[in-house]
Amino acid sequence: MNLEKGGHWRNWVGNQSCISRYKGAPASEAQLAQMVAEANAHNLNIRVAGSGHSFTPVVGTGGVLLSLAGMKGVLDADLATRRVTFAAGTRIGEAGQALKSLGLSLTNQGDIDGQAVAGAFATGTHGTGAKLSCLASQVVGMRLVQPDGGILTIGESDIDMLHAAQVSIGVLGVISAVTLQTMPAYNLHEKLWREDFESCMARHDELAASHRHFGFFWCPVPESRHLYCLPDLSPVSLTDKTADYCEMKTLDITDAPPMVREFEKIAYSSEVYPIEYVPNFHELEYAVPIEHGKEAVRAVRELMLTKHTNCIYPIEYRFTAGDPAWMSPFHHMDSITLSVSGGPGIDYWEYLKDVDIILRRYGSRPHWGKLHFLDTDDVSALYPRAEDFRALRRKLDPEGRFLNDHLRMLFG
Repeated sequence: MNLEKGGHWRNWVGNQSCISRYKGAPASEAQLAQMVAEANAHNLNIRVAGSGHSFTPVVGTGGVLLSLAGMKGVLDADLATRRVTFAAGTRIGEAGQALKSLGLSLTNQGDIDGQAVAGAFATGTHGTGAKLSCLASQVVGMRLVQPDGGILTIGESDIDMLHAAQVSIGVLGVISAVTLQTMPAYNLHEKLWREDFESCMARHDELAASHRHFGFFWCPVPESRHLYCLPDLSPVSLTDKTADYCEMKTLDITDAPPMVREFEKIAYSSEVYPIEYVPNFHELEYAVPIEHGKEAVRAVRELMLTKHTNCIYPIEYRFTAGDPAWMSPFHHMDSITLSVSGGPGIDYWEYLKDVDIILRRYGSRPHWGKLHFLDTDDVSALYPRAEDFRALRRKLDPEGRFLNDHLRMLFG
């Protein structure tokens, strides 16, 4: 048997765990295919752990838990088309380093770069930028290991299949490789400052339109920024407030040479996007139609200032353009993303449910790796291609090998 005896697994923040019967750590696509086929022959469910950055139960299984950490690096690079294929276990930060050496950059990325590319893209991970889609929109091809160990190659020749697979939460097969459309290498100029909430709202549209990237953290109390390791921006503050204020950020492509000074820097793209987080939070994040963004953040802010005053983690607010991926949170919907967090060890569930009630008013959709309250009917109502996606999943995996209880409720 190629599989090993399983054991206990937990995600990066400790709010999700499972005990799998078997585990596997393939070093190649061929080994991965053998393990998947073996699990299927023994009627075992199969999930991939990735880097464990999801807050939802997307990984957990009592069957076979796979790690693709041994499948890393560039598999192919076409410098003429700027298309680069990575093994699925490659971390985003590692992909950025490899692209820099090739004179290329990702079009956009998020503020954490420790996730495996396959897992991050497949859950709808995004950065910020009103004209930039989620990370999965950079995927122009992939290879999926099917239940019998066969390889399904997906590309732009079947655009519907590609759009189904770009954000698929691992239920269409185990991703072994992803091909990304990259762009010429670029430097980013980052600027940070502090601003009053109402001033931020007044400048919201202008800042989003005039910068490639704009986003902010709203901090209800002085200690909020410490919970996300945010810098103290009081020296570059446009307000004298130490509570109920916004920590602002813009990023723009520049030809200027690299430099670093307090609250401002210029560097290669993938060296600017990430920020440091301590894994001390459990996060909910929804994509809200952009026209409702300011109204939604005002409502959640009011909730935190009045009813849930013990919930002091910052609100993170970013922008993402719509895309055609069937199960993308941004499916044909230009959005802002609004995230809130609860602290481990405190009862934050009623707070998250109240935030969910507010954001549901606007037809918001969740990041699949962040806490949410969707059920089968919600998925059907919010995603126009949900039934097409479920039908495709059943066709590719009729026995549901790539499901667990959580995913069966959503997509089974």
